[in-house]
Amino acid sequence: MESIKLFTAKELAKITQHRSGEIKFGEKIQLIPPDVDAFNFIKDSSAQYVLLGIPEDIGVRANRGRAGTSTAFDSTLKSLVNIQHNKFCKGSNLILLGELNVENEMTLAENLDASNKEERKQLFSLVEKIDKEVSHVIHQIIKAGKKPIIIGGGHNNAYGNIKGLALAKGKPVNAVNFDPHTDFRILEGRHSGNGFSYAYEEGFLKKYFIFGLHESYISKGVQHTIKEIASRVKFATYEEIEIRKEKTYENQLDEALQFVKNDPFGIEIDLDAIPGIHTSAMTLSGFSVQQARQFIHHFASNKNASYIHICEGAPTLDESNNNHLTGKLIAYMITDFMKS
Repeated sequence: MESIKLFTAKELAKITQHRSGEIKFGEKIQLIPPDVDAFNFIKDSSAQYVLLGIPEDIGVRANRGRAGTSTAFDSTLKSLVNIQHNKFCKGSNLILLGELNVENEMTLAENLDASNKEERKQLFSLVEKIDKEVSHVIHQIIKAGKKPIIIGGGHNNAYGNIKGLALAKGKPVNAVNFDPHTDFRILEGRHSGNGFSYAYEEGFLKKYFIFGLHESYISKGVQHTIKEIASRVKFATYEEIEIRKEKTYENQLDEALQFVKNDPFGIEIDLDAIPGIHTSAMTLSGFSVQQARQFIHHFASNKNASYIHICEGAPTLDESNNNHLTGKLIAYMITDFMKS
């Protein structure tokens, strides 16, 4: 377990705000005990869900985006542990595994410039190292019969999630992505813009649905690629749903679910899709928070929903006094997934 920094009871108690007459999530969340094999504990636990943080922004940097996604998990955890443990959602149904140990990779990436061709290649290489760790951990969690909840990092980590799920199931799997971008760009080296195209090319991704694609942000090349493989990659654009009203939100939820539901699938949530949320590619136009939460509930209710990944949130880019709100939003999304 060298690749995982396990969360301790002392650390959990430090961020849980105890209040008389209340039971907080942090008082009931399960932790991996010291000197116990983590994945054996996960397998034997009564909890259905396992929480993993990925505190990195190397994939975003390699994609020439704004750094900051490394801080999402810490912000989320501080909100999550302080919600109420009650009949609607129980903290005891969640194992807090910890976070991927990417300190060395983050240090190496700190002074690399993605505009420099050779330094960008080094960033690609660091992302590949993280890919291997992510896929290994997700594989282990799913083999133990649990559903991973993965928070933080760039959308580069979709590749490791999909690969880990495919390896655990022994076959290619599906994914549905709530995202204004395809993240299906060319195979130029690993970064946050091509996690799905690499997973597809390497045979881990069978079917892929992009929900809410912004028409202004799909290149002609990617359009052509998707057109050639239309039986396996589909999308619904934000404009045809919300601007031109050619399709309804509810009908597209159903169409996307029909497309992916016959095999194990992952739910990918890019916070770039929601206006006003501080992310690596913040937007002023997109779906509402309520629609995002409805999206999670709709897909998580299906028996083949196998994980959720909430990414691209960058709380440190919010310089106001409300930079805790990104983590609070992600905590809502986590409980929506668990309730489903």
